[in-house]
Amino acid sequence: MKCLIIAAGKGRRLQQRGNSKPLIPILGIPLIERVIRAALEAGADEFYVVIGYRGEQVRDFLKQLAERLAIPITPLVNEDWEQENGVSVLQARGVLHEPFLLLMADHLFDPDLVRSLITLPLGDGEIALAVDGNTRNPLIDMGDVTRVRMEDDGSAESKKIRDIGKGLADFNGFDTGIFLCSPAIFKALEQSKEKDGDTSLSGAVRVMAAAGRAKAILTDEFWIDVDDSAAFRKAEQALLKRLRDKPGDGPVARYLNRPVSVRISRYLAQRDVTPNQISLFSFLCSVVAAGLFALGGYFALLVGGVLAQFASIIDGCDGEVARLKYQSSDFGGWFDAVLDRYADAFLLFGLTWHLLAASANGWILLAGFMAIIGSFMLSYTADKYDHLMRERIRAGGKAGLRMGRDVRVFLIFLGAVANLVLPVLVLIAVVMNLETLRRVSIARNA
Repeated sequence: MKCLIIAAGKGRRLQQRGNSKPLIPILGIPLIERVIRAALEAGADEFYVVIGYRGEQVRDFLKQLAERLAIPITPLVNEDWEQENGVSVLQARGVLHEPFLLLMADHLFDPDLVRSLITLPLGDGEIALAVDGNTRNPLIDMGDVTRVRMEDDGSAESKKIRDIGKGLADFNGFDTGIFLCSPAIFKALEQSKEKDGDTSLSGAVRVMAAAGRAKAILTDEFWIDVDDSAAFRKAEQALLKRLRDKPGDGPVARYLNRPVSVRISRYLAQRDVTPNQISLFSFLCSVVAAGLFALGGYFALLVGGVLAQFASIIDGCDGEVARLKYQSSDFGGWFDAVLDRYADAFLLFGLTWHLLAASANGWILLAGFMAIIGSFMLSYTADKYDHLMRERIRAGGKAGLRMGRDVRVFLIFLGAVANLVLPVLVLIAVVMNLETLRRVSIARNA
């Protein structure tokens, strides 16, 4: 599907963050790139971007982005970029002759929002607008948002738009700035200009609403208009918050590691560092921690335990930065998993060595061996187990407590800090192997 993006404005209220609003980076990625990537993920495959203020700068970036993503991006120039946004939309009259997505360069959104919009049946000469029905959405700037009044049209999929505008007193939704348009939008813009001198998109929507050709589809998906510094900060926080909702997280990762790693990722995302480099750094921290365990003595044990837990926190940053900067890859996930297995072996072997140095005992060797084996088998069974849990959640059930690497490393940390290495090593051996057997039983009965 073709997609038109308005990116012509000056963005005066964000100029302290950059001289070209579409190119202002948020967590390391320019606004316009985030919009294009989200639309691409939702199903758009050809892009037209209306440029105006600092147009050459935006054009150069779009050319590079098109090459990186291997997608067609065509700039359309709006010489009257200081006029209302409908003037920018009119620049596409000559190139868009079928239904298309219409987006704003400063509106971030979840791809699922657009997916639900583009599946809506659109009649000839109609438009559809994604409308946020949550009138208490904390991400909304009530002083600037465009309001929408809708009513039922007898359809389970959509509603009718009756009115739209920033000054509406009677409203039941907010304009997300995300449209599915037919070419009729161009004629409506011209009619709005001729009738009321209004060249805004809202004016065109009012014209189409009066003719019964403006639909609304309700959404509760994430979206935000990044229009000023306050909205920019809200957008950053919202993007970071979304990183915390990872279904595969265990209790330690969810409630201890993730709140810290997200703060670190916020810093790393704005630096020239790759997720694979973060994975390697986390692994090296674990190796150093294992070496400290093997040195002997409580102080080395204590520092090693703290470093092991720090490495576990940093281990979450590689995936977070990858998602924030669209750098996720199959190799990256596999590489991180391989390094995690090596790190686990080093840490548990380091603890075993710590005990053996003080007392050469076969039971200690057995405990260390079973802890390493149990850890490896728990990781080996994770993919199948997590798949079954996702299926259970889809069916309306609840996933059980997930025992994973986060718990294991946290136990190592506690054992080192409390100087209870043998009890913790035995605990890890018992718990990891029992959890593996439990997963085998669940998979067998599934």
